[in-house]
Amino acid sequence: MRAVGYRENLPVDDPQSLLDLELPVPRPGPRDLLVRVEAVAVNPVDYKIRQNAHPGPEPRVLGWDAAGTVVAVGAEVELFAVGDHVYYAGALDRPGANARFHAVDERLVGRKPATLSFAEAAALPLTSLTAWEGLFERLGLRTGALEQTGTLLVTAAAGGVGSMVAQLARALTSLTVVGTASRPETAAFARTMGVDHVIDHRRPLAPQLAEVAPGGLDYVFSTTGTDRNLDVYAEALNPFGRIVAIDDFDTLPIGLLKAKSISFHWEFMYTRSMFHTADQSAQHHILTQVARLVDVGHLTTTATRDLGPINAANLRQAHRIQESGTTIGKITLTGF
Repeated sequence: MRAVGYRENLPVDDPQSLLDLELPVPRPGPRDLLVRVEAVAVNPVDYKIRQNAHPGPEPRVLGWDAAGTVVAVGAEVELFAVGDHVYYAGALDRPGANARFHAVDERLVGRKPATLSFAEAAALPLTSLTAWEGLFERLGLRTGALEQTGTLLVTAAAGGVGSMVAQLARALTSLTVVGTASRPETAAFARTMGVDHVIDHRRPLAPQLAEVAPGGLDYVFSTTGTDRNLDVYAEALNPFGRIVAIDDFDTLPIGLLKAKSISFHWEFMYTRSMFHTADQSAQHHILTQVARLVDVGHLTTTATRDLGPINAANLRQAHRIQESGTTIGKITLTGF
C-alpha cells in the first residue's frame, strides 16, 4: 500500500525528510478497525516526532488525525462494522495514518459527522479530544451546565486546539472566553470560533486582561507560552482558579500558584492509549458527542486549507507551514 514516512531526522526542506513508501497492509488486531484512509490532517506532533524521534530500522509513518471507511474489523470489535465512515486521532505508539490503510483500536474512534466531508472531519479528532479532555476532565467544567459562569483565557485561539476550546466553551458552557491572537486574520478567525474578547499575545498580557476581564480569570487553557506567562496567570486568576497546559517546557515556577490555591493540570490526549487505561473508550464517546454537536450545527470544522493528495511532497509542505507557527485552523490532505 502507499504510505508516507521517514527514515532519518532531517530538516523539512530536505527531500528525504518525508518519503513516499510501499508498505504491507496492516492486519487488524482483535479490537482493531482496518480503515481505508480518505483524508488526514497535520498537527505539531507530526513535525516534532519527525525532527526528534529516531525511526529505528524501519521507516516510521506519521499522521494522527484521519477520516476514512472501515474495510475490515478484528474478531472482538463491537462498536463498528465494515462500511462505517469514521474519524479518529489514533495512538502515538502505533504507526500513523499517513497510509492508504490504517489499523486503529475501535475504542479511540468515532463515527464521522454526517454533515462533513472526510477532509473536514479529519481536522477535528486530535484537537477536539484535547479541548474536551482539557475543559471537562482537567478543568472540571460540566458539559451543558449553562448556569456555570466565569471567564476562560485560551492562548493561540486561532490555532487547532484553541479554536476547538473556544467552540466547545461557547456550545456547552456560559463562560466568557478571552482568546489571544496577534494578526487581524487570526483575531477574526478566533471570533468566529466563539471568542468574546481578543487580546494580542505579542504585547504584555496583564494590562489587556485587566481591561477585558476586570473581575479576573477563573480558568486558563494554555496552549503555548505557559512558562513565560505563568506569572501573568497567577496574578490574573481568582482564588481557586485552574490552569490546564498542553505545551512543552523544561521548568515551571509552580510556587507562584500556592497563595491562591490555583491548581495546575496537564492535558495529553495520548495518555489513555499510551498507558492502555481502562477508560480508553472515553475517547470513542467524546468523538461521538463532538460528531453530534457538529451535525446539529453547534460546532464546525476547523479545516482551513487542503493541500491535495496524501504524498511526501504535500506533507513536507504541510510540515513546513506548521513549523512556521502561522497556521490558522487545520491543514488537511485528501486521497491518494
